[in-house]
Amino acid sequence: MPGPTGKERECGDEQDTEAHLADSIAAPEAGNNAASAGTLIPMLTLGVPGSGTTAVMQVLLVSLSIQPRPLPFERLPDLVWGLIAALYLANVMLLMLNVPMVGLFTRMLSLPHWLLMPLVVMVSFIGIYSISHSAFDLFVMIGFGACGYALRKLDISLVPVVPGLLLGADMENNLRRALSISGGNFDILVRSLIALVIYLVTALLLVRSFTISLRRSRQAAARL
Repeated sequence: MPGPTGKERECGDEQDTEAHLADSIAAPEAGNNAASAGTLIPMLTLGVPGSGTTAVMQVLLVSLSIQPRPLPFERLPDLVWGLIAALYLANVMLLMLNVPMVGLFTRMLSLPHWLLMPLVVMVSFIGIYSISHSAFDLFVMIGFGACGYALRKLDISLVPVVPGLLLGADMENNLRRALSISGGNFDILVRSLIALVIYLVTALLLVRSFTISLRRSRQAAARL
């Protein structure tokens, strides 16, 4: 809603003024920031993540044997209300930091990438090594950073990769358990109607994603 609303305001006489441009940018950004907290509601109550960030949070909760949906409100009220209190505290801290330092942040964005990126990498190295004091963790960070860079260049979303890494061990354990029950027969993976429906939906989504990507590449080539 904030995006279309901001566009509708562009129809007045103030279209070229800096104040109107600031309003047009502030509307969608304010809506984006407001939605970040609201996406936690369906995750905590229904177990349905409302964004990529809450999807990662849900996977982490499941990996800690904490099932979303209404159960955390009954069994782990300290966790849920602590999370809500942290959101309020984070908003207050953001207000206290962003208002006086907005000028500094805008100047930092004007820095060239060849200067800004090494600073970010150096801070990341310091943070990783200060926690574990292990050189192996540094190499792990470099490896995953290279993988993330390759995925970004290939225009592949990072959101599905994180749940795959976190839930990979559980998937292997369940697969091993299923094969042990069936005596090593892989037919057990396709006997259930629910499994067949999941396979079909997954295949359709993959085909749809590939088709959309192919169509966009053709449209981009046609413009050139």
